[in-house]
Amino acid sequence: MSTSDEEGRMAAKPEDGTSGIPTLWTRPQRPRRDQPALSREQIVTAALALLDNDGIEALSMRKLGARLNAGATSLYTYVANKDELLALAVDQVFAELPLPEPTGADGSNTGGDPKVWRAAIEEVAEEVRAAVLRHPWMVSVIGDVGMVYFGPSWMRLSEALLALLEDSGVDLVDANEAMGVVMGYTIGAATVEAAWLSTLAKRGREEQEWMDQLLPAVIEATKEHPRLHRLYTTQVDQEILAGRDSSFLSGVRLILDGIEAAWAARSTDREGRA
Repeated sequence: MSTSDEEGRMAAKPEDGTSGIPTLWTRPQRPRRDQPALSREQIVTAALALLDNDGIEALSMRKLGARLNAGATSLYTYVANKDELLALAVDQVFAELPLPEPTGADGSNTGGDPKVWRAAIEEVAEEVRAAVLRHPWMVSVIGDVGMVYFGPSWMRLSEALLALLEDSGVDLVDANEAMGVVMGYTIGAATVEAAWLSTLAKRGREEQEWMDQLLPAVIEATKEHPRLHRLYTTQVDQEILAGRDSSFLSGVRLILDGIEAAWAARSTDREGRA
């Protein structure tokens, strides 16, 4: 099979008309009889290593088969196309994330204590961000491969977050809405960071070195925009010193402040109508 034929087959949709959702996670795995059996886990682990080392552009069934000492066509027994393979790789990354527990430090249930659920959500957000930064190829996958969010690892994490909030007395619909906002911010912020770090790596530049050179030019460019200029001359340098970790966490906490305030207002409104 030629490389173009191979990539065309990788881009094809599964024949069941569902684009692999959710059959990817439930379809039986059938080992081939004409060669030593592989497993989906072996294939995904090898794909993840290739993605981390060489980037998403380097992923092909031919290269993956070479890593596994198997023919490229034999891999289609386990995954229907490239989208499925990427979804499985992302799910394996999400499997590394710890699940939040709706309990206090002593193991007791803390009910609706905001300190507990806020701390747990902050931790999950930081872990998701760190996962994206460890595997920057995920940036181009999360938005394009819808089946990522049907994976068992992401569903386990989502279920644990919803349980955390529901056990704290939050309505399930409100909890789901809040998690969508937090995870949207988290993945968006991590995507920007990953792109920034990838650009630095391609140019062979250190982050602080690049910022030291870039900031004076930005300050000069904002002179005709007084508010931006004031920010870049008084605040941005402090944010740079604090680091990207601090800036990200500040954003998460700002979102949680808004969520907590909205829930308090809704509770007061319901009590007023009762």
